[in-house]
Amino acid sequence: MRSYYKAYDDRYRTIHEKGLQWSSTVCTPIVMEVLERYGIRKDQKILEIGCGEGRDAHVVLDEGYDLLATDVSKEAVEFCRKMMPAYQDRFRILDCLTDALEDRFDCIYAVAVIHMLVLDEDRNGFYQFIGAHLQPEGVALISTMGDGTFEMQSDITQAFTPKEREHESGKVMVAGTSCRMVSFTTFENEIERNGLTIMEKGITQALPDFNSLMYAVVKKEPVPALDQ
Repeated sequence: MRSYYKAYDDRYRTIHEKGLQWSSTVCTPIVMEVLERYGIRKDQKILEIGCGEGRDAHVVLDEGYDLLATDVSKEAVEFCRKMMPAYQDRFRILDCLTDALEDRFDCIYAVAVIHMLVLDEDRNGFYQFIGAHLQPEGVALISTMGDGTFEMQSDITQAFTPKEREHESGKVMVAGTSCRMVSFTTFENEIERNGLTIMEKGITQALPDFNSLMYAVVKKEPVPALDQ
């Protein structure tokens, strides 16, 4: 049985078979803002969790950064490789809840990914993956749908059930997928209980896809020194 959070693979496949793309190609502004604000150099390693159809990856790669862009969806990764043939080797299938990488990264970013994880154990696993794959001085950008106060969660048993959704081409029937929106209080508690420290937080946008995204830039908590 496929995990509920993999339903986006079905959604991508349905929309791609129509010759369409689900998301826009407009880069999320805060991605480049964080790379620049925290002084991430182009020779440092960056990981994207949940690259989707490459909305942010194409800009980061075109700017010359050393990016590995990943997604749990095989359809999404194959789409990115097809649309960006010069960067085929920069895209990889990865389930951050079950897989691990040998590399450690100076920067990790995940735009609109955590809200697709509904169960606490899955959300904890997401944060723990980030902590395990950051360099000691690395930073991570985590964004999620929400306005900072509203909370809701979808029925994960219906994630693969086709539902009517709005698309720039009109109404389409695609997999319903999953969603959990949390308040800033819940967001901060999740981050901190999984060994990460918040360096900054706020509300941003990723138009036309997301009118409101909560975000946090985090680092790993330092490992306590052993008593001599």
